[in-house]
Amino acid sequence: MKLHTISRYTKSLALIGLLTAFSSCKDLTDLNEDPNRPGAVPTTTLILSAEKQLVDNLRNENFSLRGTMLFSQYFSQNIYTDQSRYDIPASYSDSYWSAAYKTINNLEEIIRLNSEELTRNAAAAGTAGSNVTQIAISRILKAYTFQTLTDAFGNIPYQSYGNPDPEFEALQQTENNYTPAYASQEKIYTDILNELKAAGDTLLKYKSANTFGNADVIYKGSNEKWAKFANSLRLRVATRVKEKLATLAASHIQDAVQKGVFQDNSDNAVFKYSSAAPNEAPLYRATVTANRKDFAVSHVLVNALKGEVGPFRFADPRLSIYALPNAANQYAGQPYGLPLAVAGVNGPAEISLPGAAVNAADFGEVLMEYAEVAFLLSENNNWDDAAYRRGVQLSLEKWGVSADKISTYMSQLPAANRENVLTQKYLALYMQGQEAWAEIRRTGYPLFLVKPGDVVWRRQVGNTTEEYKFQPIFGKGIPRRLYYPLREQSVNRENYQRSLAQQGDDNLSNPLWWNK
Repeated sequence: MKLHTISRYTKSLALIGLLTAFSSCKDLTDLNEDPNRPGAVPTTTLILSAEKQLVDNLRNENFSLRGTMLFSQYFSQNIYTDQSRYDIPASYSDSYWSAAYKTINNLEEIIRLNSEELTRNAAAAGTAGSNVTQIAISRILKAYTFQTLTDAFGNIPYQSYGNPDPEFEALQQTENNYTPAYASQEKIYTDILNELKAAGDTLLKYKSANTFGNADVIYKGSNEKWAKFANSLRLRVATRVKEKLATLAASHIQDAVQKGVFQDNSDNAVFKYSSAAPNEAPLYRATVTANRKDFAVSHVLVNALKGEVGPFRFADPRLSIYALPNAANQYAGQPYGLPLAVAGVNGPAEISLPGAAVNAADFGEVLMEYAEVAFLLSENNNWDDAAYRRGVQLSLEKWGVSADKISTYMSQLPAANRENVLTQKYLALYMQGQEAWAEIRRTGYPLFLVKPGDVVWRRQVGNTTEEYKFQPIFGKGIPRRLYYPLREQSVNRENYQRSLAQQGDDNLSNPLWWNK
């Protein structure tokens, strides 16, 4: 099987049901043509496919629910606890890697169709929008996808629209070449910043125009909102590497803010799922559709929202939204990372499962939101109090907290400092496990996360109090990266080994370049 080198004419466009649920702008009879002839696939179809592939992959059961949501300690497993203790099957890496590169290939196909003389006029027909803005939006989504990949693995095969660096081989190979080079994470991050800047600048030139129309689930084709997303994402990316590339990061942060980042929740980048099968949200499919209750809200998060741990010693109104009360009408988080022998002692009726709002079929998965931008602005302006407070307020508003409860909560909020800002950021990023995991690795916050050897549960058994400590199966604590896919280790072994020589052994405890 071709991995990142799969043909740009990927066969992953199974879109009939998807189009019915997500887009009313399509005539499905247009798809009654040979699916192996990519010239017949409109770019509006490709963008819809790419967006859904991206979000499905980021928030699916293996990578998110059994991966980053556990690494971030938002969720805790009951019944089985292996992934809570970091026994991560290699198949998780294989499937996440493969699906991410399929997404990138669909985005690259949009760029190709808008670039080649024989196809560029047809690509811009109808509601698709101009060639240059289609390319710009595709570059943003490619940058986003590549960043999630490199944040999970480190060095990866990478490709750039604007940079012909010979190490960027991911999509520049023939169909039969299975062995592209791995680019260094430093090069990847530097180029992602440049890609986002160029794409955002292009979209600002045409900010009143529309690209892709309703086929774009995230922004319904608004060039202006895509430009804000590009600059907001640039703020995130630059902040991630500012300890390594201080001058470059500072330049991009200043430029991104000056050109316009998110201003409120209406700018949030959200992929909203459908209430109709088979296009429900990933958590809904993993729990309601599969009729399972093995993902509970962690006692770490529940106790923080109760005000029992952390810097905010008062109740957080998001608790009743993030989690459901148990059968006794109490909020009780599942102890994080229990030994397997007692994993199911607390049944589903005794613990708090994910809240109805986050477990809805049509849940809107967030790629980036205003609250995160506000916390980034606070951090990059010496822990600015006004930006921090606005970030907290807009997070509460996004989750539907009533005005009176917001007022009460905000009146108790202590002043901004490193711990307060980064802890509120963690609370706001709930359900965005991948980004929360990255920020935990970058900053070390929040401080109340469970560490190896910590007691996570005590229970009375007869006259004896039994204690259960958190003991990872693999690694020394929260994973710093994922294993490379097994296929890479065999098919692309030379480049795989060269990457290990650069960044260290292929294990969960080995930090990435930006985290060393």
